[in-house]
This record gives sequence, C-alpha cells and structure tokens, in this order.
Amino acid sequence: MASSSKKQTVDSQFIITKYMNYVLEHDEYPRSVYKFCKASKIKEEEFYEFFGSLDSVNKGIWNTFFSTAIDAMNNNKEYSGLSSKDKMLTFFFTFFELLTLNRSYVLLSLKYHDMPLKNLTQLKGLRKHIKNFAKELIEIDNDEKLFRIAKNPVSIYSEGAWLQFLFLLKFWMDDESAGFEKTDIAIEKSVNTIFDLFDNTPLSSVLDFGKFLWKEKSMWN
Repeated sequence: MASSSKKQTVDSQFIITKYMNYVLEHDEYPRSVYKFCKASKIKEEEFYEFFGSLDSVNKGIWNTFFSTAIDAMNNNKEYSGLSSKDKMLTFFFTFFELLTLNRSYVLLSLKYHDMPLKNLTQLKGLRKHIKNFAKELIEIDNDEKLFRIAKNPVSIYSEGAWLQFLFLLKFWMDDESAGFEKTDIAIEKSVNTIFDLFDNTPLSSVLDFGKFLWKEKSMWN
C-alpha cells in the first residue's frame, strides 16, 4: 500500500521556517550547516541550493519579511492609489505586524551578540530594500513638482528612511504597551514628521514628535 505521507518540498521558505524553529527551540544559532541540516532532516546539498551559509539565512529572513510586506501591500487594490506618505505608513505598519508575529525570534536574533553592531549585520540586505523603497516614493513625488528647487534630495531621504526604521525597530523592541499601540503612534508621528519636513511645514509636527519621544525617554529612565 502506498504511503499517504507526502514529502515536503525543500525551498528557501522551508529552510527559513526550519531555521527559525531551530533557533527558538535551542535558544541559539546552529553551530554549523551540518548540525542544522541533521536536526532539520534536510540534505546539505538541498540547503546549498538556496543558501551559501547560515549567515545568509539570517539575512534571508529579513529579506523575506520585506518581500512579504510588499506583496501584502500590492495585493490590496487600494494601495496603488495612496499618496507616498500613506504608502510609507502602510509599509511600516505592515512590516511591524510581521515582526510582531515573529517577535520571539526577532528579539532573540537582535540581542544574540553582546555587541549591538554585530547583531545589525543581518539587516544589510534589508537596508538596501528599504532605501530603494523610499527612493521610489520620493522620485514619484519629485516628478509631480514643477520646480527643481522644490524637489527633495533622493539620497538624503532614503538614508533618513533607514534611520527612521532603526529608531522604530528599537522602539518596538522596548515597547511593552498592549498591542504595541505606542509603536503604532511612533510610526504615525515619525512618518508624518518626515514628510512634513520635506514639504517645508515642519515646526508643529516636529515639536509634537519631539514631545512624544521625550515623554517616552523619561518613562524609560
């Protein structure tokens, strides 16, 4: 009698899922590809078809978070008609919802090494994706402006979007509010502030955002 069980197809998503489960179950990264594959019942040659090292899996997880968020947004027929600011808001809300669904893994991975900068190396690919996403948004806005003097500097804006993400990531990691509602507030205020800065109407929004950050900092201390 033929077996009813069906062999799971090994692809990048399958390996990422197994990897995240391994990290959560062992409270540490696997020490070698061999040990990870043996524990996950994956052939090493199957692993190397999709990833060159365990470090590339770490980076691949964050790239997958990004692509999943983008796909989810593009599948919403209303997304294409949003303003650049609302697209950025939608991205951050969607991305941090994904992080929340995987919070245990994300916190472990971002606090794994004693040196914070070493933990951030896994975000290298994500940095490129977020900067490119921001560039596309500001280029669309620039195309709608008649005068060169009114156009926003693309490189500065994209780098600002990345720094904004790092701030929100740290904020989310430390957020203990119900449903991470304070992170939602931080996302909205920070995006509104950034776009107000580029639209030359910054003062009230910057002050409002500054007061929010000061209040949160005071509470942390």
